[in-house]
Order: sequence, then structure tokens, then C-alpha cells
Amino acid sequence: MNVSILIPCFNAEQWISEAIESALGQDSINAEVIVVDDGSTDSSLEEIRAFGDAIQFESGPNQGGNVARNRLLELASGEWLQYLDADDYLDKEKVSRQLDEARNLNSADVLWSPSVYEYWEDDQVSEHVTQDLEDEDPWVALIRWRLSQTGASLWKASTLRAVGGWKPDQPRCQEHELYLRLLMHGANFQFCPSALSYYRQWSLDTVCRKDPTLTTRTRMEIVTAAERFLEGNDLLTQDRKEAAFATRMQCARSVFNNDAQFARSLAQLARQHGRKLRLPAEPWFPRLYRTLFHTFGFTFAESVAAMARGRQKP
Repeated sequence: MNVSILIPCFNAEQWISEAIESALGQDSINAEVIVVDDGSTDSSLEEIRAFGDAIQFESGPNQGGNVARNRLLELASGEWLQYLDADDYLDKEKVSRQLDEARNLNSADVLWSPSVYEYWEDDQVSEHVTQDLEDEDPWVALIRWRLSQTGASLWKASTLRAVGGWKPDQPRCQEHELYLRLLMHGANFQFCPSALSYYRQWSLDTVCRKDPTLTTRTRMEIVTAAERFLEGNDLLTQDRKEAAFATRMQCARSVFNNDAQFARSLAQLARQHGRKLRLPAEPWFPRLYRTLFHTFGFTFAESVAAMARGRQKP
């Protein structure tokens, strides 16, 4: 199987060599490795050049991650694409196992999988596998924000080109915006269960962590666009309605302390779109919270939750 492993890089001198080594070390596949340096000002380019003819690479001025990903798409010759951010890495069996686990590779457009999240703090590393991922309706997975992070998926190159690639000016939630366009295009998503990509969480300066409330607003824009598309095409099933309701309420809870007005607007919108729906029994919504919400409303439930958190502090 002809595969291209595509690595955009910006100021990742600490990690880029390990990312490239993990790409070159893939078992049982014919993979080309291409790196685009997006105007790094550290020693990333020197690290990349050290690999010589083992990889293809080019560099240019800083234009943003999605511009670099689109340039990589232009350069790639593989039928399948493995994107790999410069601060992440792959197990040696990641690509081959994912291809083997696909139900029907000929009809697939996106192969998505769990990922291993590595959390770095003061040189201490902990890992968490996204075990909540399961083989489910990809629309529900998108709305619930359970589709893979970029490096955990394999993407069919022809389908990615057919939808226009990555949106150059998408500031955050970039893979989710692309997933939405792929689903609207009718792409076939197939789930592969092995978690063989490693996604590092090591800096608070990443796009999605700089401003969590702004990231939540972008997330809600994507969820609303998905809901409107499904409704307009008579595809808004009960499961998808419930997913949108639960996601709005989860996001409302997540931003309440930082932006109570926005949180209340999300809760109100959730109620408007899901008048007869109930909160699911999951960690975001403990039993007492569900009872308070459905009896007294969102603000009261959050006030009680805040008091409970205060009592638990040492």
C-alpha cells in the first residue's frame, strides 16, 4: 500500500527528530516521508536536514499549520495519507495495523482510531488512551467530539483533495472542520480499534489551549453546522439530536466559570433544540446534577455544583 507520511513543523526542535524517526520506522509499508517547515525560527530546520535523502522536505515563510498541511497534500504521491504533527509520534505498527483493521479498505475514505495522549508537566509524563472511542455513527462521533485527533487517522488522498483539503484560515478545531466537510461530502468513515499514535500535551501555548472559551465557540459553530446540514437533508436522527443536546450541555458546563453568560446561552439553546431530551448518565452529568438540572434549571444546578466543589477543597 502506497502511503505518504506528512509532517508540518513550526518551532519543534525538541520533538521533530523523534517524529521523523517514527515515520521512517513504520513496519510493512511503502511510505514516503515529507516534511514542510513552516518558517521555524529555532533549530528545527537543522534537525530536519540531518535526515538527508531519507526524507523529502522543503521550507518557507510561516503561513500557518493548515497552509503547510495543504502544501504537503500537494507534494504527496501516496494513496493514503498519515499526517503527523511535529511534536507527536507513531508506534512502528500504526499505519500497517490500521490498514489491516479496516473493514473494507476499497470503500473507505477515513480510517479513525483512538490515540494515546501524553501529558507532560515538569518532566513528568502520564498517558491516557482515549478509551471512550468506539465504532459508532461518525456523525455522532463528530458532534460528541470523539473523532480522532489528526495523527490518529489515515486519510484517502483523493477524497481529501475532492473536498479542497484543509481550510487555510481555520484558526482552531482544524481537523473537526475538515471532518465535517468530509461527512457532508459523503465520505466513508471506518473505525479501527488500535491506539498506536501518540499525541503530546506539553504546552499551554497551543492553539486550542490558549483560549478555551474561544475554542468552545468554534466547536459549537461546527456542531451547529453539522446539525443544520443533517436537518436540511432529513438525516437528523434521534441519536444525533441527543448527541447535539449532550454536547451543548457539556460545553456549557465547561465554560460556566469563565463565561457564565455564554454558558447559559448554550444551555438555553440545548433546551430549545431538545425540549424532551434528558441528560445522559455520564461523568459530565452525575445523578444529582441531572436531577437538579431537569428540576430547577442550568444556573441552579451549576450553583450547587460550585458549592460542592468548594467544600471538597482542602
